[in-house]
Amino acid sequence: MPTVFLCSEQIRVLTEKMFKHLREWVFIHFFGHSRQRARLVSKDGRCNIEFGNVEAQSRFIFFVDIWTTVLDLKWRYKMTIFITTFLGSWFLFGLLWYVVAYIHKDLPEFHPSANHTPCVENINGLTSAFLFSLETQVTIGYGFRCVTEQCATAIFLLIFQSILGVIINSFMCGAILAKISRPKKRAKTITFSKNAVISKRGGKLCLLIRVANLRKSLLIGSHIYGKLLKTTVTPEGETIILDQININFVVDAGNENLFFISPLTIYHVIDHNSPFFHMAAETLLQQDFELVVFLDGTVESTSATCQVRTSYVPEEVLWGYRFAPIVSKTKEGKYRVDFHNFSKTVEVETPHCAMCLYNEKDARARMKRGYDNPNFILSEVNETDDTKM
Repeated sequence: MPTVFLCSEQIRVLTEKMFKHLREWVFIHFFGHSRQRARLVSKDGRCNIEFGNVEAQSRFIFFVDIWTTVLDLKWRYKMTIFITTFLGSWFLFGLLWYVVAYIHKDLPEFHPSANHTPCVENINGLTSAFLFSLETQVTIGYGFRCVTEQCATAIFLLIFQSILGVIINSFMCGAILAKISRPKKRAKTITFSKNAVISKRGGKLCLLIRVANLRKSLLIGSHIYGKLLKTTVTPEGETIILDQININFVVDAGNENLFFISPLTIYHVIDHNSPFFHMAAETLLQQDFELVVFLDGTVESTSATCQVRTSYVPEEVLWGYRFAPIVSKTKEGKYRVDFHNFSKTVEVETPHCAMCLYNEKDARARMKRGYDNPNFILSEVNETDDTKM
């Protein structure tokens, strides 16, 4: 009889697990694709936001801060501006040199005399004027074309083009260098796990995320935190879209100054103050939220600060799983990180909700103190003294 009971219990557990996986699979593959959740932050950290009805005066501010505007441009637009700026300045000054030669009658169509000294030697047309402009601005100086001392206008134009050419070179080359060395590229070598998991850790129900640094150089002063974005309705009836709730993530040594040399598993304790406290395994997929995780740090090689972002929607939060081990030690005494298991998860026994776990702990604590008898009624008895003197 006990053997039959054990088999029935195993069949019941396996049946519950089978229906649980079937329900998650059906929801993700059928309902998950029909209802696409809007993300504010994509998995690679880009912000999905659009500004509409911006006034023209506000748009002019972007041109006032031209340096930041140029840095934020994509490479194809930046290279287009780079090439257009140089070609445009060369052609513009080429026209000015042609005008100077035309006014001074240095061109061949004016048939200058043999003893005529031109403002610029060997300018015969617009093409030669463009070549002289290019040679002047980039300081090539082949020596075939040169300015003479006959025209003050030509000398002033030469000085003005040289100064403006230095400014253009400094700005454009500086923008290219700053674009290449931006710490945003360093953030590409910081990766988060594909999914977040919820399981017990240290006797507490926690939400866990794995993060790894793909470079051997550290991020100095790393700090990690999160924001839970959801739509809330205030007691006054105001609907707030993308309402932000702070989510504290920690590792065993805290959430600041992380020793980020190997992959870390950060976790958020789901307690009474956590927004995940009233969620359960059965209702998680019906929730509407976006968990955005931030990692701030200073690049060790350049001392520039960078920020890495990612986000998780309810379909990417796995309840009842933990991450597979990733760090091992070889026989030679070296530590080895196997990134094949970086996002791999293992199913573990986990309470269905945080409230269930805390209620279980409270029940165990009451059992240690004693047993409650609800049928016991304490009646007070007044003592009387029957002895009379």
